[in-house]
Amino acid sequence: MGKSTFLQDFKAFAMKGNVIDMAVGVVIGGAFGKIVSSLVANVIMPPIGLLVGGVNFTDLKWVMKVAEIGADGKEIAPAVSLDYGQFLQATFDFLIIAFAIFLFIRLLTKLTTKKKEEAAAAPPAPPVPTKEEILLTEIRDLLKEKKI
Repeated sequence: MGKSTFLQDFKAFAMKGNVIDMAVGVVIGGAFGKIVSSLVANVIMPPIGLLVGGVNFTDLKWVMKVAEIGADGKEIAPAVSLDYGQFLQATFDFLIIAFAIFLFIRLLTKLTTKKKEEAAAAPPAPPVPTKEEILLTEIRDLLKEKKI
């Protein structure tokens, strides 16, 4: 009994609308992240690197200890370095992705707010009757009074 209840509870949880919406959001967010990462790495960073003297940010590092090379030319101990260029690249990626998501959410908010405002707007006032309509209404009322 416990096993089938557990599976039923899990199925009910997994099929809730919020969980499915979140899963779709994660998949789309992952794809969107790849697009923006490519934009950063392939479109934005090359001109920035060119502006700062052709530096590739991912190659920036501070070597704290040089690699030890033996007499036979083989590396005995690897170099110890602080790869701050990778950190800078990840920071730029994050800032640009966050900015792109901000713009996307802002656009969605404006679109949904505009639709809500249009739906909440008061219906337009009925048009003012013309002189002919007023005259016909008066004639109708007079005929009702006489009950012809």
